Amino acid sequence: MHRLRMQTENKADTNYRKLAEMFPNAVTETIDENGNVVRAIDKDVLMQEISCKVVEGNEERYQFTWPDKKKTMLLANAPINKTLRPVQNDERIPTGADNHGKPYCSSGSVDFKNTENIYIEGNNLEVLKLLQETYLGKIKMIYIDPPYNTGSDFVYRDNFLQEREEYLNNSSQFDEEGNRLVKNIESNGRFHTDWLNMIYPRIKLAKDLLSDDGVIFISIDENEIENLKKVGHEIFGQQNFVGSVIWERAFAPKNDAKYFSDSHDYVVVYAKKLTDFNIGKLPRTKEANARYKNPDNDPRGPWAADNMTVKTYSKAYDYEIITPNGSSMRPPDGRCWFTNRERMKQLINEGRVWFGENGGNMPRLKRYLADVQQGMTSTTIWKYDEVGHNQEGRQELKQLFDNKGFFDGPKPVRLITRVLQIANAHRDAIILDFFSGSASTAHAVMQLNAEDGGHRKFIMVQLPETTDEKSEAYKAGYKNICEIGKERIRRAAKKIAEEHPDAKFDGGFRVLKCDSSNMKDVYYNPDQYEPSLFSKLEDNIKEDRTPEDLLFQVMLDLGVLLSGKIEETTIAGKKVFNVEDNYLIACFDEDITEETITAIAKQKPYYFVMRDSSMANDSVATNFEQIFAAYSPDTVRKIL
Repeated sequence: MHRLRMQTENKADTNYRKLAEMFPNAVTETIDENGNVVRAIDKDVLMQEISCKVVEGNEERYQFTWPDKKKTMLLANAPINKTLRPVQNDERIPTGADNHGKPYCSSGSVDFKNTENIYIEGNNLEVLKLLQETYLGKIKMIYIDPPYNTGSDFVYRDNFLQEREEYLNNSSQFDEEGNRLVKNIESNGRFHTDWLNMIYPRIKLAKDLLSDDGVIFISIDENEIENLKKVGHEIFGQQNFVGSVIWERAFAPKNDAKYFSDSHDYVVVYAKKLTDFNIGKLPRTKEANARYKNPDNDPRGPWAADNMTVKTYSKAYDYEIITPNGSSMRPPDGRCWFTNRERMKQLINEGRVWFGENGGNMPRLKRYLADVQQGMTSTTIWKYDEVGHNQEGRQELKQLFDNKGFFDGPKPVRLITRVLQIANAHRDAIILDFFSGSASTAHAVMQLNAEDGGHRKFIMVQLPETTDEKSEAYKAGYKNICEIGKERIRRAAKKIAEEHPDAKFDGGFRVLKCDSSNMKDVYYNPDQYEPSLFSKLEDNIKEDRTPEDLLFQVMLDLGVLLSGKIEETTIAGKKVFNVEDNYLIACFDEDITEETITAIAKQKPYYFVMRDSSMANDSVATNFEQIFAAYSPDTVRKIL
């Protein structure tokens, strides 16, 4: 049996192996910070391999950099010893009730066993690392609404080595694990640097999660739009830049504005691979369809007249057309018809050309409504009457929470719906939002599923930022933003079900919390594993961890979707988990006998996982491999 890694991948090591495989002549040796000889990549040799010109030293060149950029890139690659722990439906934390005495906000899941939606509480940088193996290349669309860096919003400052006392000296807020939330005021000399240090590693990790036809949408305002595009160009490549959308977020001017009254935000869009991305069309509106008429009772239905000339001149396409009333028509000077003489004659004979009611006007091509029913191409300006505005987002949330404004600046559901349409998020797509806030994205996904019968799944990630003790949210019992987000999903699902009684959509979600590893601090590095360690570590699992905790860490390590179907059974008195119909079977109970092992082997799982210390006696350990060799030799066996 092989031991599970139980930590995230070191992406720097992975990238090294890829480079070493591609350019073996660039592999060299150097001395690390501890004085040890280690393998490394020779930069100069690598540059010679990939470029016709080697960039030397401080030679002037175009580049995008800032203080700490190298450290930020290392932060994105560094592994972590973390896990995701499930919070099931029966685990409720009473946090208060509203003025109407409605039930307490629950910290737990909704329909844990059946739902395919995920809600994760924790630092999104850590969560993105944990999702790398499981969701690599599986996310169709990412939408995020990160801190805009206005000077009043909070920016994550990731320093996992700092002591809590230091946090207190530098932070206005921090989460349960000491990750700082810092107000990045403009007087700070690192104003842009801190924001870039925050956003860069997160977008870098997010890119790897996208499918080849996947796309990311990022909301931002004027403060960091330029830097965001530079980050996006560097990570995704300028060739994968889809565009920037201007969203009209406000409908009324602010007369107290110092200069201009800002009425817009941006939505910046990048594809994983632009060549694989097929942008979605928007549903046609009544206004758009109204432009199509049928004055000649054409049996093909309503049509709109279109120009038949082009400015790219060709002499062969410059010819005379005789209209039905006998008039002679030629293209305007410098232009020509869009097709040749024979094709034009065919179109006229088929009644696809309009010469006006008198039959003597300049010919126009009929574009039929039936041919454009697939949808409309989006513009780069999204008006508030089409996709909503900030006030609409606030009102949507207030309607769900008994007219209480628990959240500043939630995005309207119509805006996220537009994003889903543009992303061409197919009916089984996985949607990720790792700055989920009030969970507008989850609301929009459920709404769209109810309307079109889709089965899209969402993954929401949010740091449990504490609510202000003076706020309405805190007084109503919501101690952090996660509690608001989860309750919003519950209430939105109920509302959608009432409005669409015949719709079948997934209104549940599994709650997972980012936490320290399930393994004890003395747990060895997998690279340092030796058989003799068995005698030293009879049980390497933390005492407060449940079998369910262990199961989800195993799922992360083996790349099993966190939404996977989980069935619990009892075999010879032991709890056994069956994930995705025998893809993974796990048993973490103690004193496992040959009876249990044999019954599991007969089910022929792809993976079987158990604790290192689980076998009842030496006889079970001796016969373990023989049992699987007899009943399921292809099963991959692993231990914690």
